[in-house]
Amino acid sequence: MTTLQRKKQAQTLRTFRKVHRLTGALLFVFFFIIAITGVFLGWKKHSAGVLLPKSYKGTSTNLKDWQPIDQLNEIATQILKDSINPKLSNKLSRIDIRQNKGMLKFVYSEHHWEIQLDGTTGTVLNIGKRHSDWIENVHDGSIVDAALGISKGWFKLFYTTIMGLALLLFTITGFWLWYGPKRMRKEQRKR
Repeated sequence: MTTLQRKKQAQTLRTFRKVHRLTGALLFVFFFIIAITGVFLGWKKHSAGVLLPKSYKGTSTNLKDWQPIDQLNEIATQILKDSINPKLSNKLSRIDIRQNKGMLKFVYSEHHWEIQLDGTTGTVLNIGKRHSDWIENVHDGSIVDAALGISKGWFKLFYTTIMGLALLLFTITGFWLWYGPKRMRKEQRKR
């Protein structure tokens, strides 16, 4: 390796180190938030119902035995009003049908409650708070869209793009900061 090549490689390492350090300093808080919420989301199904309510079993997995969805929705809405809070919105995010468990989860969009019903009898299997939903909203930035009333998730799109590109940049610069000096030492030993 010539002296000019060595100087060029050393300059590349310095540039990568500056980019790595500056990006890390600018995005530290966001990486911290993503890391913490990511750990919680990874553990949500293994949190003994703390982050995500446990799924219970209904009486029949045969859909022919089940009550119509609109009737089950009416039951869930009444339970929401009677058992949780009559002022809460009954606007659904989704109805999670678990045929293999014989039950449905009614998940609401404007708060983080879910109601699990037996598909056959309409009996309440569980009422639970879905903490994993708001943690996911923090994790992907959609909490900002909701707070500021930004439609179509533009902040989430911008945030996840920036964080994904930053992670890619960290991977590339981090690898070069590790590999570059090894390469330089190897070339120097050859001389």
